[in-house]
Amino acid sequence: MTTQVLTGAEVRAAVPMREAIDAVREAFASLAAGEFEQPPRTVLRDGGFLVMPVHHRPTSSVIVKTVSVNFDRVPAITGTVAWAESGRVEQVVADAASITALRTGAIVGAATDLLAADGADSLTLIGAGGQAADQFRAVHTVRPLRRLVVVDLDRERAERLLETLRPDLDGVEAATSDDTAASVAEADIVSCATSARTPLFSLDALPERVHVNAIGAFRPTMRELPDELLADATVVVDELDAVLEESGEILHALGSASVSKEDLIELGQAISDPPRPKARTVFKTVGIAVQDWAIARLLAARTLSNGQ
Repeated sequence: MTTQVLTGAEVRAAVPMREAIDAVREAFASLAAGEFEQPPRTVLRDGGFLVMPVHHRPTSSVIVKTVSVNFDRVPAITGTVAWAESGRVEQVVADAASITALRTGAIVGAATDLLAADGADSLTLIGAGGQAADQFRAVHTVRPLRRLVVVDLDRERAERLLETLRPDLDGVEAATSDDTAASVAEADIVSCATSARTPLFSLDALPERVHVNAIGAFRPTMRELPDELLADATVVVDELDAVLEESGEILHALGSASVSKEDLIELGQAISDPPRPKARTVFKTVGIAVQDWAIARLLAARTLSNGQ
């Protein structure tokens, strides 16, 4: 057996954001069509270790993602994504941190393209950690931005993020802030990428028309969004079973009767049959293995000698 091992830099070089968004969008349409076998991910040490497998029936391909998550270190995510296909002797093992950031950005890009207003051009990005840069790149890919505000209690970290993004900021007015309420008040799009355990803002802080992405909270003990926003908005989720197991926002809103399961629309369904959204829209993702499969499949096609 031949194993192609890819570093984070090699993952980035092989998969541009636009292609990642298209691949993830296609994968979620396939998920809605029942083409994947995807068990719940294994969670150890309250989210400190995650194991995520998925099998794509039409291609007889599988990935297994194994990661360690620790927000007290840099990088917060380490691990591998392994891709294999029945009948092949070649496999891919790639850096999980780069795939995670890329695929999380890509799903936000797909959801933002579906739900944000056509002319939306102002993004408030809350959280300047490891996922933040790809949140900007994905939104900017589907809604070319005029303005970006990065909100973080650590202003130096926010400034470092802007420096990282400098090559992508041509024509974008960029600033940092530590005032969340003021920063979301004039945004067309808000993206939350934090490890918060309580809501980051109130419903009253938001404009009457806005799209909100929430990607940071992936355990029941974590929350970025208030119940009132979920009750007021069209809510799209990555996968119903996954958010009912892991999303603190969704579980809290269900517990307070702010929303019901019937209010939640899966992304694959929304891609196939776009909803008529309210003025406020929300996309909530906890991350599922189908996203990693979508990126790994592109990597296999571009790096294996007989990739398809």
